[in-house]
Amino acid sequence: MRHLVLFSIVVLIWGSTFLAIKFQLGAVDPMVSVMARFALASALLLGFCRFRGLNLSFTLKEHRSMAQLGALLFSLNYWLVYTAETHLTSGLVAVVFSAIVFMNIANSAFFLNTPLDPRLAAGALTGSLGIGLIFLPEIRGFDLSDSGFTGLVVALSAAFLASLGNITSARNTRNRIPVIQANAFGMAYGAGLLFVMAVVTGKDFSLPLTPGFLGSLIYLALFGSVIAFWAYLTLIGSIGADRAAYAILVVPVVALALS
Repeated sequence: MRHLVLFSIVVLIWGSTFLAIKFQLGAVDPMVSVMARFALASALLLGFCRFRGLNLSFTLKEHRSMAQLGALLFSLNYWLVYTAETHLTSGLVAVVFSAIVFMNIANSAFFLNTPLDPRLAAGALTGSLGIGLIFLPEIRGFDLSDSGFTGLVVALSAAFLASLGNITSARNTRNRIPVIQANAFGMAYGAGLLFVMAVVTGKDFSLPLTPGFLGSLIYLALFGSVIAFWAYLTLIGSIGADRAAYAILVVPVVALALS
């Protein structure tokens, strides 16, 4: 029952975030938008940890692991997702991102020595085919032009980085790093990385103070980051990255319903 609740939280929230991201695009560079999202999410989580008296003292090795988590899962991959949505529809990005299911199966076997389960692969393939049928009109309308090809490559790159982030989270759980604290520091490191990248590339840091932008930013930080990532990474720690990724197959259906 607990796994079902976590699964449902992930699917419902992340399915809606693909639409919320649309309110973030255009007014500000995607890199700055993602930085602001995870900076706010990290502040909320660190404040929660302080309020609850949770341990925030970790070794340098543990901080390196959390920094790796932040780079892979809370910065670079999301920057690429936002960038992909400037080239593709949110529903199509969600479909491409569902390839993370296969990536998690392969990466779990390679990095974590998780035995390959043919039933997992068959289930992932069946789910992907079903998602493909649901999004068949958008897939047929996909144009492999310069913009479409760029969006496809960017979305697949985002999924691959996210998969490596999932593996990092599973390894952190094995090493007894709590999910909440790992997320709090990981999001801070991820936001810091994007800040440095934005400064180096000369990005504009001004954020539009419109209800749509600020409302979607708060939603993405609190629900899409703090709550959904807690549920998803907890699920990874309980049932493994390969099985937890099944949630990503259902996310596009919610994204389509809201798109």
